Amino acid sequence: MKKTEKSNKKRGFVFTPFEQGDQSPFERLFDIFMELITYTSGDVYETLDWMYELDKEYNLFTADYTMDDFIEDLKKRGFIRDDDDKKGGLAITSKTERSIRKNALNQIFGKMKKGRSGNHRTNYIGKGDEQTGEFRGYQFGDNLANISLTESLKNAQINHGIGEFQITQNDLVVEETNFKAQMSTVLMIDISHSMILYGEDRITPAKKVAMALAELITTRYPKDTLDIIVFGNDSWPIKLKDLPYLQVGPYHTNTVAGLQLAMDILRRKRNTNKQIFMITDGKPSCLRMPDGQYYKNSFGLDDFITEKCYNQARQARKLRIPITTFMIAQDEYLQEFVARFTEENQGKAFYTGLQGLGEMIFEDYETNRKKRING
Repeated sequence: MKKTEKSNKKRGFVFTPFEQGDQSPFERLFDIFMELITYTSGDVYETLDWMYELDKEYNLFTADYTMDDFIEDLKKRGFIRDDDDKKGGLAITSKTERSIRKNALNQIFGKMKKGRSGNHRTNYIGKGDEQTGEFRGYQFGDNLANISLTESLKNAQINHGIGEFQITQNDLVVEETNFKAQMSTVLMIDISHSMILYGEDRITPAKKVAMALAELITTRYPKDTLDIIVFGNDSWPIKLKDLPYLQVGPYHTNTVAGLQLAMDILRRKRNTNKQIFMITDGKPSCLRMPDGQYYKNSFGLDDFITEKCYNQARQARKLRIPITTFMIAQDEYLQEFVARFTEENQGKAFYTGLQGLGEMIFEDYETNRKKRING
């Protein structure tokens, strides 16, 4: 394996001596592997190279459990596979991709306050699959599955006595249920070059948020839909399985292209409830002109570009699509842009560093869901 000099400080991780606890050698090393494989965008070779360098300082491996043992266990457990087309001859598997999403969900969703309801519902009473605990008399057309047998039998006994027991339609009692509405969400991820500038890794936390949100929706809200798009000079959709491999490019920030694509996707959704989440760390700095050429301006806020963004915000508002913007920056002029953008859309905005970003997205996902359903 190639040995390279790497700086722990540059990566931004803080390492402390290991306490073995109840974890097996594989389990404690696998936790590190999962963190690094997300950072390296699925590059097994680079991940193992990092672990080799960290071992020099933190003694990750022992004579009883070496790196070779760890690699062999990764293969046996189906987390990596031999692949001659990949750098280093190793690649992660679909099992690892799912594990990365679950790991992100545990890290981020686990921070949410306890006691939240496990399901989301509307305030509309009707044919549904979530019981409210409230009862009423049966009406023609009610779902027979919602009839409360206990309450109906009680009514029949009171109305007709137990001697000549009978039950009629007038004795039937229905337990009210709520609709479980569906939500269609588009998650926009900024992959412009500034996401890795200034010695700060911003794309890895953004990827974790996207993976955790995807895992939340696909497992907890299977009727909801989630589309993921990225935007740089242009915008394009990516698949769920592509998230671990996502990298920034030498791009500017074409926010308009991302918003246009997001709304195009949501227009085709049949769900009434729709929303857009946008994670970005910088100002819009690029537009694609009708002739295919790019108009770019990296210095300050460009009125021509920002006005196009405001137009998109207004269009989304007309379509009843709220946009929640998560701005990973504290610059005053950027906050002014986001404030105006949010006002035009009547959406929401968070000005945040990377810490707590995931928790806020999950909090707002559930809040938006309830408000859009109820409002």
